Amino acid sequence: SQVLDTKDVKIFKVTVNGQDAQFAFGEKHSFKGTPLEITFPNELRRGQEAIVEISFESSPQSSALQWFTPEQTSGKKYPFLFSQCQVEFI
Repeated sequence: SQVLDTKDVKIFKVTVNGQDAQFAFGEKHSFKGTPLEITFPNELRRGQEAIVEISFESSPQSSALQWFTPEQTSGKKYPFLFSQCQVEFI
């Protein structure tokens, strides 16, 4: 399995290498968010890569994802989604 951190997102579906995978949220933490545990449908061998696809919806409270309106972009035609997430080592 794989555990990812999330905050204020709704997960609809998870696939691993094209196969549906089971997933569950852990206990919500006030500032760390909520862990998302993904159970792989098949066991992976050491060194084997996995393609994990997550169908999700963010909410206005989702702090990791931000949108520029079309007016805020250089082309002024389409909105732009970005994240400023980065690993922080203490």
